[in-house]
Amino acid sequence: MDAPSSNAARPVLEGPDITRMLTRIAHEIVERAKGAGDVVLLGIPTRGVFLARRLAAKLEEITGRPVPVGSLDITMYRDDLRLGPARALARTEIPGDGIEGRVVLLVDDVLFSGRTIRAALDALNDIGRPRAVQLAVLVDRGHRELPIRADYVGKNLPTSLRETVKVQLTEEDGRDAVLLGVKPTAPAGEQ
Repeated sequence: MDAPSSNAARPVLEGPDITRMLTRIAHEIVERAKGAGDVVLLGIPTRGVFLARRLAAKLEEITGRPVPVGSLDITMYRDDLRLGPARALARTEIPGDGIEGRVVLLVDDVLFSGRTIRAALDALNDIGRPRAVQLAVLVDRGHRELPIRADYVGKNLPTSLRETVKVQLTEEDGRDAVLLGVKPTAPAGEQ
């Protein structure tokens, strides 16, 4: 039997941890938004959409009112489009009442460089003019390249640039977990 690879990702958060973090974030949103009556949640595909739907359900449990939830595709707003292979477009779904004058809460799984959120702000600008934009993330791993910070954070997870953070959600991956791994290094002579 082979020894486990030192590059294997290990879970740092499991399903109950994620549920607890989303519950806490939902309570923080209600407190900060004075009931969340004018909040619209927009998830950034893929896992941000699932997290936004879960947050909306928790907000409805707390407030007794449905909270509009949708998705915001940022593909065409990314600054790295030319650096990689073509990407499939995801769907942008804006709730029926729109975002004008509302508090838009962008939801994503991991905050890293800040470039995804910058792209989301550009995409949002083409859709309408919210009263305010806030950000909720499950994991903030640091290493910002842009002056962006989350208003609501499930877990601050300091990492090195050699490490990877992978969020798994039941809707996409069959389980809830946050995995911490190490990027593989090229063997000597292949750099």
